[in-house]
Amino acid sequence: MSTIVPARPARATFISAARELAARDPVIAQLVELDGLPRLRPRAPSHFAALVRSIVFQQLAGAAAAAIHARVVTALRGDVTPGAVLATPTAELRAAGLSAAKEASLRDLAVKVEEGTVVLDPRGLARESDDEVVERLSTVRGIGRWTAEMFLLFQLRRLDVWPTGDLGVRRGYGLAWGIPMPSPKELALLGEPFLPYRSVAAWYCWRSVALERTGTGPFVTPGGAVGPGAAVARSAAAGRSAAAGRGNSTAVRRTKGTASATDGPARDRGRPSPDGARQVRTPPGARTSPRGRARAARGRPPA
Repeated sequence: MSTIVPARPARATFISAARELAARDPVIAQLVELDGLPRLRPRAPSHFAALVRSIVFQQLAGAAAAAIHARVVTALRGDVTPGAVLATPTAELRAAGLSAAKEASLRDLAVKVEEGTVVLDPRGLARESDDEVVERLSTVRGIGRWTAEMFLLFQLRRLDVWPTGDLGVRRGYGLAWGIPMPSPKELALLGEPFLPYRSVAAWYCWRSVALERTGTGPFVTPGGAVGPGAAVARSAAAGRSAAAGRGNSTAVRRTKGTASATDGPARDRGRPSPDGARQVRTPPGARTSPRGRARAARGRPPA
């Protein structure tokens, strides 16, 4: 059965979309109350400059990437355009701190923009769907789907980007809704209730990771917390237990006798999540082992 996508108002924004999702979803509503409405970083002065920044920042810590990016802008004499990149000698760009691979990526991007393979003028972009933008950008050396999705979300402010391969979004969803971290395939289905505003849901997933790291609100301690979705899961579990108990008082007594083992968020038991999707079973302790926390900690929102 196909998903019915709610109509999007002509002038929808991240703020208005967050309010609509909060009205639909109790977990989003609690995250809005806890962390406020979306706050996106300022856009780059041009779309080309945004992509240059993305390439420079790939696989680097924020401070080091920012320093290299500043030196690249200086090497371009402040003119971050395709023509300036192509006119700047390789030695100067390398001296700014770019690796050979990133210098080649910047030149390939500049060439493809100049020849029209990658469309960056606002009017041309307005005619392209999200998938078309991703497809064109992915032809550039060093730009993959994730970089293209971040461009769509943070630079173009497209409202329905759902980066299922982003570790931070996956981890944040698991934290906020109180379920094991979903796989990219599972996250694709879990995002359907947020159509056509999945960019906003992704933003709150990233914020959930940040809140958990600092132990804010319902995210009690880093590495061992569950988010606002736990209350929703507990409420659903209680409702199912009560319904079963009305038909079998013996089962109710047996459930009461083992409450300490089964109460709490529906974790690792294949129960439905708040939006109705089926959870996967995960071995006990998989989310809280030191190795698991170390891997999950790498899931952070983009700089």
